[in-house]
Amino acid sequence: MISKKVSNVQQALNGVTNGMTLMLGGFGLSGIPENAIAELVKLGVNDLTCISNNAGVDDFGLGLLLQKKQIKKMISSYVGENDEFERQMLSGELDVELIPQGTLAERCRAAQAGFPAIYTPAGYGTEVAEGKETRAFDGKMYVLEHAFKADFAFVKAWKGDEAGNLIFKGTARNFNPNMCGAAKITIAEVEEMVPLGTLDPNQIHIPGIFVQRIFKGQQYEKRIEQRTVRQKE
Repeated sequence: MISKKVSNVQQALNGVTNGMTLMLGGFGLSGIPENAIAELVKLGVNDLTCISNNAGVDDFGLGLLLQKKQIKKMISSYVGENDEFERQMLSGELDVELIPQGTLAERCRAAQAGFPAIYTPAGYGTEVAEGKETRAFDGKMYVLEHAFKADFAFVKAWKGDEAGNLIFKGTARNFNPNMCGAAKITIAEVEEMVPLGTLDPNQIHIPGIFVQRIFKGQQYEKRIEQRTVRQKE
């Protein structure tokens, strides 16, 4: 067995340089690779293209990279929680490609499976389909969407072992599984690293074949974008 475990986030991000295309798991702030994002900020890499469902909030998640002007292009579905994102997009500082959420997921999954493209009905007849090939199947129109091509995919899991086998917990099982194996190198950060053979094979969500590096993350904040609580009576 080849161990894919690395000692820390610094080793995990070895090879990340300016101008790369990165996938980052998570939905809102749920299940985002917090340690990897913080290290990207420290590294100071820039001109990044980031593929992620959303762009975090102003002071957390991908919002930290936006603060430092490290992202040149965002490929996302939902971006409504980040004022700095809005400012950069409207000023022309940030290139933005908005994609229907299901299409974003399937373009990740296509890359994971080795498919060059998919056909989807989402977006047909709208701006989303402009300039793209369309085709009818059984009387319904579909849009051709190409699989993503990324240099690194950063995902966050609950548990993992040295072989890279992963278990996701709760709503962290969002875009994370789809992004595993969807880039040249997949890096997984986990809350708990367990010995090989500890994980029940029937409970593993992503096998280690889709992961190249794995490390135990530290000090997860697990923030909630907008917490609403009921007032006590």
